[in-house]
Amino acid sequence: MRAHLARVDAVLVQAVIAAALSFAHLHDVASAAGQDGWKAWAYPISVDLLLVAAWRRLRSGEAKAAGWCWFLIALAASLGANVATAGLLDLDHVPAWLRILVAGWPALAFLGGTLLVHSPPTAHDATTDAVDQQELDGIEDQENVPDPTPDLPTPPAAEPAPAPPLAPPPVAVPAALVEHARKVAADHRTRTGTAIDTPTLRARLGVPPPMAEAIAAQLT
Repeated sequence: MRAHLARVDAVLVQAVIAAALSFAHLHDVASAAGQDGWKAWAYPISVDLLLVAAWRRLRSGEAKAAGWCWFLIALAASLGANVATAGLLDLDHVPAWLRILVAGWPALAFLGGTLLVHSPPTAHDATTDAVDQQELDGIEDQENVPDPTPDLPTPPAAEPAPAPPLAPPPVAVPAALVEHARKVAADHRTRTGTAIDTPTLRARLGVPPPMAEAIAAQLT
């Protein structure tokens, strides 16, 4: 339990230190860009709030594209300030483009926070509301229906007619067996002068009656 508390405390301390350093870097950049006084302190707060709003949208699982877009914008602002104060930017001579970005950041942060927090209802919510409204309309219609007349005895239903017997499935006869049967039939006609009948054909071929009938049908 103590090890778990120590691990949590270390994480919290690290998070507080990182947040304080990032907050100070954003303040320094805003102050160098001409936003002095309380305005310089408001810039880090707006960046952190936009990060929190974007992270909450990503955790909700809805409109992840918008959440990732504003999360990356806020992260770029935070990382940009951290890198700029590391000696890569002369805070005494801030370029004009950075002044423009710092001056336009409040409007951008307000737009992002508004779109993230006050988003329109999703398709699932709209569908749920439509279903609930239909259920309410159905309940109201049932309440307005007059009392039904007393149930009258219904005549007994006629018994359904028996289904006709199913025809037996066709018997598959191999082509080689049919050809052999043709030779047997031709030999029988040569010897007797008459066509071979089905019982004789079955006896000569040694096949069951259904297959013998199927072969005889193909010989005619």
